[in-house]
Amino acid sequence: MPRRSIWKGSFVDAFLDRMKKKRESLMSRKIWSRRSSISPEFVDCSVLIYNGKTFVRCKITEGKVGHKFGEFALTRRRRPHQTNRGKGKKSRKS
Repeated sequence: MPRRSIWKGSFVDAFLDRMKKKRESLMSRKIWSRRSSISPEFVDCSVLIYNGKTFVRCKITEGKVGHKFGEFALTRRRRPHQTNRGKGKKSRKS
């Protein structure tokens, strides 16, 4: 996938741009915009990112700057791979 043009800058939704200016309102704030980039003003803030069903708490660190919010709120459930058990499966008779 091609990268975004440098002259455009990173994408940040307008309401997040307004939130950056008021730093105290960033603490534990709900964010629906998964496509917005994380800027350095968000460092050391704890935000709630929507994953389509619930809000996932995420602490923003310096290593996350430049990434998107959606990368840190997984939308799929992690389930261990089901192993075949001898008794529970139907036996095939030829």
